[in-house]
Amino acid sequence: MDIFFARRRTLFRTVVRSNALTRRLSRERPQALPPGDFSPRASTPSAGRSAQHGFTLIELLVVLVILSVLATVVGPKLFGQTEAARRKTAITQIRNIESAIALYELDNGTFPTTEEGLQALVEQPPNAKNWREGGYLEKGKVPKDPWGNPYAYASPGAHTQEYDLESYGADGVDGGDGNAADVESWNIE
Repeated sequence: MDIFFARRRTLFRTVVRSNALTRRLSRERPQALPPGDFSPRASTPSAGRSAQHGFTLIELLVVLVILSVLATVVGPKLFGQTEAARRKTAITQIRNIESAIALYELDNGTFPTTEEGLQALVEQPPNAKNWREGGYLEKGKVPKDPWGNPYAYASPGAHTQEYDLESYGADGVDGGDGNAADVESWNIE
């Protein structure tokens, strides 16, 4: 029985001491922090060295490795899509020009001649009697293809009765394969 009471007394003393310590700490005022940087790295020096600012060389190397891995994985996918995007843009522009040519033909009864070219859609040619004020293309100019070359137009066309309209692709020369393949109005799906 004495052991039981001895343990109880020890436990009671421990509780009383911790309560006294808690009361004493709660009575003390918290110290004001000095002005300046309050980051944990700046306010608490670690293992015998003074407080430091900035990044370590290891941290910088880890970031560089992560960025280089991202660049090698994502880069080729992004750059591979630019050529496909240019081809889609050329198809869209050809369709827009075809719509303008169709409106020109409805108003004037004929398609622009090869000599007049696509310029007949923005400037009135002499033989166009019902030419629409403001032209048939937005912004009043004939767009260049996505590679910066003019579209090739021929009327009557070699591939269709009315006209042929095409972009010569990345190389700017008739014919070609891959990225240099032509975008032709008669082959657009």
